[in-house]
Amino acid sequence: MTYPFVRPRRMRRDEFSRRLMREHVLTTDDLIYPVFVHELKGRAAVASMPGVERVSIDELLRVAEQAHTLRIPALALFPVTAPEAKSLTAEASWYDDGLVQRAVRALKERFPELGVITDVALDPYTSHGQDGLIDDSGYVVNDDTVEALVKQALSHARAGADIVAPSDMMDGRIGAIRGAFEMDGHLHTRILAYSAKYASSFYGPFRDAVGSAGALGKGNKFTYQMDPANSDEALREVALDLDEGADMVMVKPGLPYLDIVRRVKDEFGVPTFVYQVSGEYAMLRAAIANGWLDERGCVLEALTSIKRAGADGVLTYFALDAARWLREA
Repeated sequence: MTYPFVRPRRMRRDEFSRRLMREHVLTTDDLIYPVFVHELKGRAAVASMPGVERVSIDELLRVAEQAHTLRIPALALFPVTAPEAKSLTAEASWYDDGLVQRAVRALKERFPELGVITDVALDPYTSHGQDGLIDDSGYVVNDDTVEALVKQALSHARAGADIVAPSDMMDGRIGAIRGAFEMDGHLHTRILAYSAKYASSFYGPFRDAVGSAGALGKGNKFTYQMDPANSDEALREVALDLDEGADMVMVKPGLPYLDIVRRVKDEFGVPTFVYQVSGEYAMLRAAIANGWLDERGCVLEALTSIKRAGADGVLTYFALDAARWLREA
């Protein structure tokens, strides 16, 4: 049967029928708020990410209170390491009294029911800005890096992190971390693996925020992050991480990689998360500031598109705003 008997617009005519046939609904439960934590007092704006600030631990608690009130399920912490704490061996990443470790303890003491996710990667702690330890030629060595990542992940688990999120893309690190957790009694600490993390050009503002851009200089991460041209490789990486004990997987960035999200979800059917990265945020913010885009409409549309592609949750710097808008809807 065809037109005029079939008229798809009938179901679009009124709000009630549009709501009844809506296939995907974005909710606050889908949001994770990434937060940059620094050692300084108070807050400091990130110039390339308007509206985003680095915060001290006491300010972090105020941010957490906002998130908790809005019923955002979890925060993801990213440290801004002081220059004097950076080194070739990144040992500051696993200090018991390190910035992340203290931030985790403060959050879990004040808001025990709020999920706390920690980034497991060495780039905030290395003097060269790479995500791992390097040899004399500057190549990031895999196995020595994994040993350091295990120490870092254990320190986060011991501090009380609910989820550790290895974002380094080293081979075998998920299995090594899972094995260390089992041996150390952290049976319930979840692993969110950045399984399909691409060597993207959309990370620039993030590197400004954590202070690794200057250290990295003209260097790149092509030898361990994935080639943006590859899709099948993402499925292999996800399969390996799941076999090694990952509870959840991540695709990063978001909007330029929605085809990867769909393939991962269709292939594995596991909890799949997406990071709407700093470059995506900055582009939207710039267009909104110039009056070229409607803020609320475009942000919620972008987030809904990520969920429609198959994501179970989205790390987004828009989380607080989106949660407020969804609450008002």
